[in-house]
Amino acid sequence: MKIARFSTDGDPRFGVLDDDDLVVLAGDPMFHGFETTGERVPLAQATILAPVIPRSKVICVGMNYAAHRKEMGHEGPSTPLIFLKPNTAVVGPGDPIIIPPVEGRIVHEGELALVIGKVAKRVKKEDWRDVVFGVTIANDVSARDVMFADGQWARAKGYDTFCPLGPFIDTEIDPTALEIETHVDGELRRKGNTRDLLHGIPELIEFITDVWTLLPGDVILTGTPDGLGSFVDGQTVDITIEGLGTLSNPAKNRDDRDY
Repeated sequence: MKIARFSTDGDPRFGVLDDDDLVVLAGDPMFHGFETTGERVPLAQATILAPVIPRSKVICVGMNYAAHRKEMGHEGPSTPLIFLKPNTAVVGPGDPIIIPPVEGRIVHEGELALVIGKVAKRVKKEDWRDVVFGVTIANDVSARDVMFADGQWARAKGYDTFCPLGPFIDTEIDPTALEIETHVDGELRRKGNTRDLLHGIPELIEFITDVWTLLPGDVILTGTPDGLGSFVDGQTVDITIEGLGTLSNPAKNRDDRDY
């Protein structure tokens, strides 16, 4: 089942994708279930929004593919390397990634994202499915040179618009062996498969929920495969995950960036 958060008149609603229509739900399915209103909205008439706005946090996992670790020249810890993005970084499909006036590369990182469906604390890895509502596509946009200049990643990863999500949440797909590809203006830049995660989804859920209590709507970005990652004003980043569709976002310089 694919769930969309969408609008037709400015007010967000939720719907279940059914061929070329959205079957409108009575409320947020994470809290109100899948009761429908009887209304159908043609997908072509809907503006697809970010499928979820996390209530508290976006958790990211760094260097979770072996080839990406080698590419970064960083061995990383033996445990998952986790960090946070603010929920204000989240944007939806088609929204522009706004490039701030900072030196160096702005990098795309196409990733599988887990959407948490209930309060989760100290979850055992064998119970991970109990707390995951579904999965979607994410772009962990990063100001790469700012990461190294600052010595930590909060600013480089946390700018407004640096966390595109969407287009849908899939509640049924098996996320453990999905192909991921990232293209910039049609050119393949990154390619991988979630079967190659160094720390798999069950381990991530167990590790992260031992650190932080997760709330419904929180999102975990599971890591990016290796590949050339930078993009500039005017280009479009497309991230495709097998069975989930494509998340597409154009890049645009912020109004105070003149280079």
